[in-house]
Amino acid sequence: MNPTPKIGVTNCARLIDHEQRQEANESPRPRLWNRETYFGSIIFNLGAFALPALYSTLSKLWIANIDSSQVVTTDIYTYIGVIVQVLNDGLPRSAWLVIGDKSTRSISSRLSLSYTIIVVQTVLGTVMTGIFLAASNSLAAAFMPVEVRQTSLKYVRISSIQALSSALETAVSCCTRALDHPDVPLFISSTKFIVNIILDLLILSKVHPGSFQPTVNMQAWIRVACDMSSALCGLGYFLHLTFKLQRSQPGTQRVKPSVEALKTLIRPSAYTFAESAIRNAIYLWLVSRIVLLGESYATAWGVFNTIRWGLVMVPVQALEQSTLTFVGHNWGIWRDRAGGEIRYPKATKSDIMPLSIRGIQGFAYYLSGSTVVAQITQRIWKLAAILLAASPRWYLYQALGSNFLWMLPWAIFATVMSVSQSAAWTYYAIIFGGALVFDFIDVSITLAIWTLRLSRGRVKVGMHDSFLDVSSFRFTVTIDKVSLLMDE
Repeated sequence: MNPTPKIGVTNCARLIDHEQRQEANESPRPRLWNRETYFGSIIFNLGAFALPALYSTLSKLWIANIDSSQVVTTDIYTYIGVIVQVLNDGLPRSAWLVIGDKSTRSISSRLSLSYTIIVVQTVLGTVMTGIFLAASNSLAAAFMPVEVRQTSLKYVRISSIQALSSALETAVSCCTRALDHPDVPLFISSTKFIVNIILDLLILSKVHPGSFQPTVNMQAWIRVACDMSSALCGLGYFLHLTFKLQRSQPGTQRVKPSVEALKTLIRPSAYTFAESAIRNAIYLWLVSRIVLLGESYATAWGVFNTIRWGLVMVPVQALEQSTLTFVGHNWGIWRDRAGGEIRYPKATKSDIMPLSIRGIQGFAYYLSGSTVVAQITQRIWKLAAILLAASPRWYLYQALGSNFLWMLPWAIFATVMSVSQSAAWTYYAIIFGGALVFDFIDVSITLAIWTLRLSRGRVKVGMHDSFLDVSSFRFTVTIDKVSLLMDE
């Protein structure tokens, strides 16, 4: 007697599951430095962040050799970057949630989303460059001390091109990291660093050939030229990878930017954009107050930032990017298992804890040599990046708390109160140092609330749109396997 269809499908599902487990057991274990592993991703990201940080330190040394009074001028490059960061924290930061979901999205849909981010960011970066060029006088007045304001105008205009190069580079880097290709950002950073060093030695150093006298503006031209060329090289590398990925999976849909893909990206991007706009607006407000203290204080603040956000923060930035990538992957796995069409999925404790990085325990053991320490570190780290990579709306909520309850009151205080130069650094140390402590408390409380609501099925998550959903494709493959078994 032939089995009923229900039993036949059940047996087929068991057979398919057995085949998948057998393939997984037979597949070779990836090497430690493989870019698709957590530790390998960290290695690539360390290199990608270390090289720009090293050059930002060296660039101040070049300027100090040319004209020490112009060191503060180079900080306008940083402040323009802060403004552009608002743009870069929009669509690109949704890559972890959307493009990083490789469980419910096909490779063609993920590539289409990547193309859309890159195209939109390039257009917006071009617009921002035009705005900066038109508002160069206002930028210099806001962020340059009076002593160097007029002489720095040309440097400001040259540095405005950073808006385009930064938007393109950030888009390519975020998309490729979400696609498990951190080698692309490393390639961009390596290209930029090598070309920068060569040109600086040939033009800016004391041993440069020729009898000309290097200027600060020459350094600006070198920097923006290297930024743009490395971003274009990274784009070329990305296009090469996309063609390679499409050839490896014949029958995939045509990859191109689209309005539908943009609609998919806009909702999570709106939260990250709003968070970045609020955070950076308050930060620049405080910086403008520091600039008013004079050239010496503005220069000291720029040097401090170079150290803080330079080599010191490289390990933190590398860990953050790798964590975001794998949180996005694991969130997609859970969403696929919970049901992509459920708006309020319910998660158990065993679901929530593995959302973050399983590999962090091995990395912590490597650093500490203690299994107990590694387990504790894993539990602390697990929820660190979930808000950004899984729930951007809740990421915005915690950011509103830290910015409105801590940074904004201090910014108002620094504006309305008359603070002497001798006491200014004490206040700014409290503002920025205390922000770290406040953020720790704020994030911990927000994560606890988010976890509790998710465990009760009260966190709303986005539904997968039909344009990008591959569930029908998976169903078709399963039916084909059933048909083959029935024919046999």
